[in-house]
Amino acid sequence: QENGALMTSESTHILPNFRIVIVGSGAIGCYYGGRLAEQGRDVHFLMRSDCAHVKEQGLQVRSVDGDFHLREVSIYLDPSEIGPCDVVIVALKATANDQLKKLITPLLKKDTAIVILENGLGGDEALADLFGAERVLGGLCVICSNRISPGVIEHSAGGQISLGEFSNYPLPRTHEIAWEFKRCGVPCVVVEDLQRERWRKLVWNIPFNGLSIAVGGVDTAHILADPSLRALVRKLMEEVIGGARALGHTLPATLVDDMVSFTETIGAYRPSSMIDYIAGREVEVEAIWGEPLRRASNAGAQMDRVEALYYLIRHATSQKTTS
Repeated sequence: QENGALMTSESTHILPNFRIVIVGSGAIGCYYGGRLAEQGRDVHFLMRSDCAHVKEQGLQVRSVDGDFHLREVSIYLDPSEIGPCDVVIVALKATANDQLKKLITPLLKKDTAIVILENGLGGDEALADLFGAERVLGGLCVICSNRISPGVIEHSAGGQISLGEFSNYPLPRTHEIAWEFKRCGVPCVVVEDLQRERWRKLVWNIPFNGLSIAVGGVDTAHILADPSLRALVRKLMEEVIGGARALGHTLPATLVDDMVSFTETIGAYRPSSMIDYIAGREVEVEAIWGEPLRRASNAGAQMDRVEALYYLIRHATSQKTTS
């Protein structure tokens, strides 16, 4: 290490030695932050509910790509204890976006990049409004990962991140951050159109996260095993693709077959929204269903099934949180 940079063994290219903080240390934040920390990166976790447990027992990841256990983890309850960092990775639920200003402001210096790994729409804009669009990157995670107990993350499939700039084509920093993930064992691709990739993920999230709640708390295998639900999945996906196209984000019709086939390979997966619903926690209703519906409808798209699903989920989650 020299002057805060790392030399690769393959060449004389100097890589940044980023100081990284994970804001939102749940299943996603702990998995990706854990992968980076496992390979010796300078990672700091802002953690609440599991803080005491992880300080004592460490962070454990059970993964199809190899288990690991970090015995010593840099954990903090307050962002002011961490101080300025080079890269802030936001892995909060969209329902916690009202906390962004308080949590992120102490972590910033002049050129800090903020990478948001969040489902749905609206998080990029929220960060841009608070801290400036030039700071913001978005990451789309294709991953099956759940927190199964304090300090224990289970990773059962996927893991790739699609990384893009919010207001620009890819910059040198985009590729540098992507390389940080790749050299720590996380597949990461740089994309030119971040919003198109967000809609690509919504093609999966809207039907599977939604129906898992609307049917009463079921997994993906249950949904695909029922012919009527399987058909509804495909119709919902087609509507989402149509909504994306109305907004100028072209997605291929073959994406429906690809995503159904992928979902068949992951077995009885419990989507994160269903887990939150069953546990009585807030569900990302507006980010995953409400905001995409509004944007697509304003652009002239017909999304009748998505609209019906949105109202069903809004009703189900409001009943759950008030019961």
